[in-house]
This record gives sequence, structure tokens and C-alpha cells, in this order.
Amino acid sequence: MFCPKCRTEYREEFYVCVDCSSDLVDELPPEEEPEFTDYIEVMGTYNPADVALIKSILDTEKITYYFNAEHFMYVEPLVEPVRLMVKTDEADKAKELLRDLNLSVTGIDLRKGRGNSENGNGWAS
Repeated sequence: MFCPKCRTEYREEFYVCVDCSSDLVDELPPEEEPEFTDYIEVMGTYNPADVALIKSILDTEKITYYFNAEHFMYVEPLVEPVRLMVKTDEADKAKELLRDLNLSVTGIDLRKGRGNSENGNGWAS
């Protein structure tokens, strides 16, 4: 017997999962293949406060993202910026939401064209 939700195996005399209260089944359904998600770099920052602010904005809009090397900045700050990676099909929306942020404290000013990215404006190409 198996729980179809948490996939725990039980002895034959059990009929309900003790963890999630689901009815047990004789065989587990096949697991779904994980879906590949493509991400693109949107911007970078050296400041943990920027990361927190950007997270709150993107979370509110339910945009899929992660920060590459987010925890590394605490080990060796200012070595390399934390890079905001956004799901490719949501990148334009994320850029629009973040365009008016004043992140000049970090050395990246998105509005004045002075940044640390390859194209010089804080945004990845």
C-alpha cells in the first residue's frame, strides 16, 4: 500500500496515510517528469538590501526568479555581484517593474546608465 501524495509505503493492514490522511492505493502513479525552465540574467547587485527589496517586488507579482550566488556575497562581499535570474518569458515584466528602482548605493544606477554590466547600464543584455 502506498500514499499517492507523499509516496510513503505502508504494510497491507493500513488504509490511510498517517502523515497526510490520504487513502492508500495498491500502486503508486508514475512520477511526472520535471519541467525544464530557462532563466535569463536581468541585473546584478552587491547590496543585500537591494536583494530583499527586489524579492519583495517580484514575489508580489508572482514572477519566477532566483539570485545566483546570493549567499556567496556574505563570504566575500564585493567580489562578484549577486545576479538576478528571471524565467525567460517573464524577464520583460521583471525589467519593467524594476526599471525605476534607485540602486545607486550599490554602484549600479539603472536610470543614469552607470552600472557594472557588459552594456554599462546595470541590466544584462
